[in-house]
Amino acid sequence: MVAEWKHIEDIMSEEYVGKRVCIRGWIYRKSVVGGKAFVRVRDSTGVIQVVVDREVLGDEIVKTLKDMGLEASVKTCGILVKQPRAPGGYEIHTDYFEIVGTSRDFPIKGNEGIEYLLDHRHLWLRSRRLTEIMKIKHTVLKAGRDYFIENNWWEVTPPILTASAVEGGATLFPVKYFDKTAYLSQSAQLYLEVLIYSLEKVWSLTPSFRAEKSRTRRHLAEYWHLEAEAAWYNMEDMMKVTAELVAYIVDKVLESNRRQLEFLGRKLDVLKRSREPNYPAIKYDEAISILQKKGVNIEWGDDLGADEERILTQEFETPFFITHFPKDIKSFYMKMDANDPRVVLGFDLLAPEGYGEIIGGSEREDNYEVLYQRIIEQGYDPSNYKWYLDLRKYGSVPHSGFGLGIERLVMWIAGLDHIRDAIPFPRYRGRIYP
Repeated sequence: MVAEWKHIEDIMSEEYVGKRVCIRGWIYRKSVVGGKAFVRVRDSTGVIQVVVDREVLGDEIVKTLKDMGLEASVKTCGILVKQPRAPGGYEIHTDYFEIVGTSRDFPIKGNEGIEYLLDHRHLWLRSRRLTEIMKIKHTVLKAGRDYFIENNWWEVTPPILTASAVEGGATLFPVKYFDKTAYLSQSAQLYLEVLIYSLEKVWSLTPSFRAEKSRTRRHLAEYWHLEAEAAWYNMEDMMKVTAELVAYIVDKVLESNRRQLEFLGRKLDVLKRSREPNYPAIKYDEAISILQKKGVNIEWGDDLGADEERILTQEFETPFFITHFPKDIKSFYMKMDANDPRVVLGFDLLAPEGYGEIIGGSEREDNYEVLYQRIIEQGYDPSNYKWYLDLRKYGSVPHSGFGLGIERLVMWIAGLDHIRDAIPFPRYRGRIYP
């Protein structure tokens, strides 16, 4: 009686009109009118209307569906009919309908507040909007991997538990590690630097953790970090890789996820312009000048926050670089510019449309004595970085790297208002459930 199970997306075509099809999914919407139940069934690929007629299947199933809640799981078979008034233009006139898992009083009915929805994130993830975002994120992750593989980089697996800070001790999450204190990794960078001395070009995709107390639309305490390091690369070399990577990812999303982007209402003009990696670059000095001319109260040496970045993004129609930041606002491992020791050979890549930083990178300091002094200047204990300093004692080479925040990139590409929707279970200050 049951034909081969199909995904909804696969049967929504002229090819299947008049043929018997079978699908499995969940009740997305429903209404009962007279002796018919009109059930919209969703699966991972789409939504289709199923018409349950009591003249075909009897009164009992129609009565059951009238009382059945949303998100009940079902299996159904029937003839596919072209119906312009139905969602997607097709519907199934069923001759077989089975409720597999019942559902009563589904707690998300519409118009709930954000905190309520976050408390029910395990159920909210079934929404079509979040489903489409996760599909875009899948493409972003795959494209990132594919770029590195196609360009002969080696994937490696750095640790998540660490003994020292990469991006400042104030944002570390301490954990008990037997009889010692360890920390959740802020970045894989230091360990990736170890591996360039054998593999030369390495990358990793790992979770990173930042105990930042701010609650903004673009900060997470736990996020996915795509990072790369390469021997013999200077800052310009790594900026080229960064631009190519982002352009490659954008191109693949436009190629694979056009339907998801349109469902989200994403305007595609900026993404189309960003498919080519010829992103402009300005120095920090120029960024400060632009901000001052726009009336922003900022001085040379100040860090750029979300508000300043948002203003700068109004000047560009694609992602763009800011380079040569003051050394006092950047990490100890960034190499100072030989032509101006006040600044480092570091760069940020900012997404347009107000989204701001999505990547941070730099040329790394390769001189032992300079790195040792920089560690002390920033208030760290050099003994905690003995192994890292050793890299500069035994065959040190010029090298560079960067880190890309996956959720920030997804947030921009998908046009999201808040980063929490770029990850299944967002973690930030005050949010650990579910």
